[in-house]
Amino acid sequence: MAKVAELKRHLEPGQIYRRNDLEKWSNAVDRHLQELQQEGTLKKVATGMYYYPNKGTFGEVPPTDNNLVMSFLKDDRFLLTSPNDYNKLGVGTTQLYNKTVVYNHKRHGEVKLGNRVFSFQQKPYFPSHVTPEFLLVDLVNNLDRLAEDETAVLSRVKKRAQDMDTPKLNEAVKKYGSVKTKKLFASLMDKS
Repeated sequence: MAKVAELKRHLEPGQIYRRNDLEKWSNAVDRHLQELQQEGTLKKVATGMYYYPNKGTFGEVPPTDNNLVMSFLKDDRFLLTSPNDYNKLGVGTTQLYNKTVVYNHKRHGEVKLGNRVFSFQQKPYFPSHVTPEFLLVDLVNNLDRLAEDETAVLSRVKKRAQDMDTPKLNEAVKKYGSVKTKKLFASLMDKS
């Protein structure tokens, strides 16, 4: 029990730990992790990943998506987004999706972290933060995967593109657009 107490002294509420992070403070890390989970100090969020819950006014506060993904990837080079973000563009998208997309350089596929499922998509290029120009390009990249009327959305995309900062939009198309998206925006820009 003294060894578990020693390990516990190194833990901070609100932090996510990997099993190998805790090995330096424990001579029986798996047994100690199991004991800490049984007493409720740590919550398992994925294989080899544990969260020390922060206490809030209404109980335990779950880890942020950003912290979960950063701990999972062991990297801070990623972008969190959702198809729901397209609704902010005013191009007629109205569906709500229970999906968080993680653009990153390392992983691809669906991964459950805690009680959430993240869609990891490995991409060579993505911005450090979401911009309207990136969102518009990303919408067109993913339009065939959305439950929207493609023709209606594309006609509104053209109008929205005309209202945007043209150099920023062209840069976003160049950096983040698929071949199909680049052709579509080239035809939109030619008609404007």
